Amino acid sequence: MKQLMLKPTIYKYDTCKKFADEFHIEKGDLVITNEYIYEPFFGKMDLECDVIFQEKYGAGEPSDDMAEAIYKDIKGEHKRIIAIGGGTVIDISKLFALKYVSPILDLYDGKLPIEKDKELVLVPTTCGTGSEVTNIAILALNSRGTKKGLAVDEMYGDSAVLIPELLKGLPFRFFATSSIDALVHAVESSLSPKGNEYTRMFGYKAIDMILHGYMEIREKGPEARIPLLDRFLVASNYAGIAFGNAGCAAVHALSYPLGATYHVAHGESNYAMFTRVMKNYMEIRQDGEIAKLNAFIADILGCDVENVYESLEDLLNILIPKKALHEYGVTEQDLVEFTDSVMTNQGRLMANNFVELDRDRVYKIYKELF
Repeated sequence: MKQLMLKPTIYKYDTCKKFADEFHIEKGDLVITNEYIYEPFFGKMDLECDVIFQEKYGAGEPSDDMAEAIYKDIKGEHKRIIAIGGGTVIDISKLFALKYVSPILDLYDGKLPIEKDKELVLVPTTCGTGSEVTNIAILALNSRGTKKGLAVDEMYGDSAVLIPELLKGLPFRFFATSSIDALVHAVESSLSPKGNEYTRMFGYKAIDMILHGYMEIREKGPEARIPLLDRFLVASNYAGIAFGNAGCAAVHALSYPLGATYHVAHGESNYAMFTRVMKNYMEIRQDGEIAKLNAFIADILGCDVENVYESLEDLLNILIPKKALHEYGVTEQDLVEFTDSVMTNQGRLMANNFVELDRDRVYKIYKELF
């Protein structure tokens, strides 16, 4: 049985200049990024590559409409796709390493052949997605009102490049939402039935690094994150390796309808579901991996195991105050539709749950969070 897949070669550079020099970014390369990232870090290098700024095609989470619009604007032949950005940029860029991309809905429905015909270089600018080491691209399918992931080995990057310099301008709120996303990746993959000692090694290390970083921020204030950005970037990468192999589960599955319908940032929508899903797992089963994980987290936080989720939520609330679902505009009717959406569209994720969650349980979780 396969234990661990780590496809991209991982590189790390102190500066963007060193990265650009060593990777010889040139004509025939397509860089997909954001203007606010490209101009300060790469704008003065006079690179001869083609550049597309993702934000010109829409804000927020990646969608099928956004990907189609970018695809229509890609001109000429490219040998290499270089994604420099957060989850939106990286997930969309993975698609463009494929030979057959459009119609996007056909691609996600398995109606197009999957064939990679370009080299893929992935450079994260947040400390959350871990997408630089996974084969997954998650899009909001706007016509269907949900998100869906496409996971194929042809979308692994050839290179994953960590450049801590790129995180220095990341506003605190984006730092918080992205790093909470990484924490959820690490926790869900550690509980997944597909997990093993290798994936849990990366997952537990990511949890340790992230929570200790949060505790330092709690003690010293938001600016304390600046010297820790390197640590958070690596922790996100570890969490990406863990969930890229063992998968995410119900926290992500339940967050997708909220994120897609009310345009809530991915990390924040995960946070909205996080501890309530964990508590519901515990109502069904208290032993096994969840007992080990709870003890591990409680030891880091210095609390009793019985209070681990309350203590974890207290810590995360310092980064982002948690909201009830109705505060996002969610209605009671939405809870039914969200539940239906999860049960219909998120089988890939729900298969990775620590214990099985049926329709009644999913609705119960939403109701408790309302």
